[in-house]
Amino acid sequence: MTHPVPAAGPEGSPAIGGRLRAARTARRMSIEEVATAAGVTKGFLSRLERDRAGVSVAALVRICGVLDLAVGSLFEPAPAGEVLRAADYPPISFGGHGLREFLLTPRGEQRLATILSEIEPGGGGGAEAYALPADVEFCLVLAGGVELTFPGGPAPVVLEAGDALTFDPGEPHTFTAGPDGARVLWVIAPGLLAARSSDAQVVLVRDEDA
Repeated sequence: MTHPVPAAGPEGSPAIGGRLRAARTARRMSIEEVATAAGVTKGFLSRLERDRAGVSVAALVRICGVLDLAVGSLFEPAPAGEVLRAADYPPISFGGHGLREFLLTPRGEQRLATILSEIEPGGGGGAEAYALPADVEFCLVLAGGVELTFPGGPAPVVLEAGDALTFDPGEPHTFTAGPDGARVLWVIAPGLLAARSSDAQVVLVRDEDA
């Protein structure tokens, strides 16, 4: 089954296409083979590898799973042991639409990953729920509001500024910002290099495009 994916990425998104293409060619897989296994179209994957398409979190997790690639390996490395100034937050592409994200911990840090999301009204992780191969995930809303959806699990949770939630990232979930947008801090442990995305899973939440 081919799942819906967004047609274009957010303005200024970091390039990840080259890393995906390098991983695919290293495994001697064709675009068609990866696209079929990941449930996306061949044309979409081709555009993604050329950084001409955006991607939902769920679709990115699926593609990385097919390539046996840790999602965190797509991020630009940041030096460990140094103070990270607000003006120097390294942007990352973790999928989704209508948002900018920044990695606040070094890419190679395996104990945890801390991500800052700045989400436009209605933006978020995408139409499909995704599960991450980690033990615990923490969400703190710094501004605005966000709804976390857990299909087949807990009822949706609406968080406003100052609210926090700790949950199992292995439970399929996705998120959507409210009408005022949101600024959210995510902490995932262990970090995104500690496990392969092939351990993750994806669930369709609703039928419209992500």
